[in-house]
Amino acid sequence: MPIFPTLKNLMGGRFVMGSESGGPNEKPMHEVLVSSFSVGIAPVSNKEYERFVLSGGNPSQFRDREEFRDEDQPVVGISWYDAVSYCEWLTSESGIHYRLPSEAEREYASLGGMIGVDWPWGTSLVQEHPNFEEISSLKQPHVPSIECANGYSLQCMADNVHEWCSDWYSPDYYLSAPLKSPLGPRRGKRKVSRGGSWRHSIKFTRITARASLDPNLRYNDFGFRVYAGV
Repeated sequence: MPIFPTLKNLMGGRFVMGSESGGPNEKPMHEVLVSSFSVGIAPVSNKEYERFVLSGGNPSQFRDREEFRDEDQPVVGISWYDAVSYCEWLTSESGIHYRLPSEAEREYASLGGMIGVDWPWGTSLVQEHPNFEEISSLKQPHVPSIECANGYSLQCMADNVHEWCSDWYSPDYYLSAPLKSPLGPRRGKRKVSRGGSWRHSIKFTRITARASLDPNLRYNDFGFRVYAGV
């Protein structure tokens, strides 16, 4: 039997996506309207993912390494296709439509109800994260905690592991993104990822920062979070 994730229900709404002070791929800032959806409080854990593996899903290649083995850590070494397969399996087991988020949903959720902030904890400085020093010293993923939560109680939205999104990546997509529920370009070579990484020298990533990766690759700082709804 699967372990069903704890979800937070979010009301949809309008928000301004992107940043004029960020990288070129974060421009131009533009208004977006997203529908209501639900989101996992934390990234999918080793314990949650292992039930999928026992049902025939692809295991993480890092599952037996000590630094990645804590059952409450985010699972890592997951390709985009593995993450999609997990969502499909969880859907079949639960009757709830689990999926990866659109890039717009991921940014909306990260804001935690705030406007125009760089960090989920709502201050202007990354160093004001409650566990900044501890997380900055880590050499592995950490167990999510309430100290990492944003205004929606979502944990680790700017740190810990990169999280896959459903969208294909284009650096200039914002130039033509529609207002309502943008889903990214129709095709591409890389999938969008969001969030920070324990493996980087700087472990935290701004809410609006965009990254991408070949969907076939499995890195030890890539995981995912489940979303649900339309």
